[in-house]
Amino acid sequence: MAVVIREIEANTMRFRCREAGSGGEPVMLLHGFPETSRMWLPLLQRLEAEGFHALAPDQRGYSPGARPQGSVNYDYAAIASDVFALADAMGWERFHLVGHDWGAGAGWSALAVEPSRIASWTALSVPHLGVLGEAIRNDPDQAERSAYITFFREPGAAEAAFSAGDCELLKRVWAESGDAENADYLEVFSQPGALTAALDWYRGTRGIDPHDEKVRFGPTGTPTLLIWGNRDTAIGRAA
Repeated sequence: MAVVIREIEANTMRFRCREAGSGGEPVMLLHGFPETSRMWLPLLQRLEAEGFHALAPDQRGYSPGARPQGSVNYDYAAIASDVFALADAMGWERFHLVGHDWGAGAGWSALAVEPSRIASWTALSVPHLGVLGEAIRNDPDQAERSAYITFFREPGAAEAAFSAGDCELLKRVWAESGDAENADYLEVFSQPGALTAALDWYRGTRGIDPHDEKVRFGPTGTPTLLIWGNRDTAIGRAA
């Protein structure tokens, strides 16, 4: 079975997803900003070869059928609820979870809400949100690294910067991350409201400072792996 693209109804919305494998242990892969499920294509293929059943959704705001307007629809509780709604739609009671960047933010949120359903958790780049929030508040280096969030939260300003010159800034971000195959990303971000919806993850969650009344980021007993690059420009050692 090759990687297939299909739509899945969950949380009263329709998510565009990439799926690979069937019948094996379930794995959900959550992308970050500014990407889509396409970033997981090599891993989807590898997971299928290893006998897993893997699903990578274009997350809330990125899927045309799952793009509610307004940053209030992009808080920690909302993005966590999508994880479990998609798992329910797949018939998965327990599953392995992997997330990168804001996908890691969604994963940490899901882990805080319903940890018993997550068999294992792998976070790429983004550490425990409670720890990251403390580092942003107390470590000057991390505060400087995270200063871009303030700009991303400015309505209109970030959209103008990212869309200028045929999305040249976005193309540069993708190139610097080693992903030159950006046609899928461009197709998504050229859709009406998509860029604003993606940025609403920053606005609806008050940056990455996790003081959401609905989600509490405490210790976890779930088997957890954090993968962080020592040349990561957004996350420093204090986090």
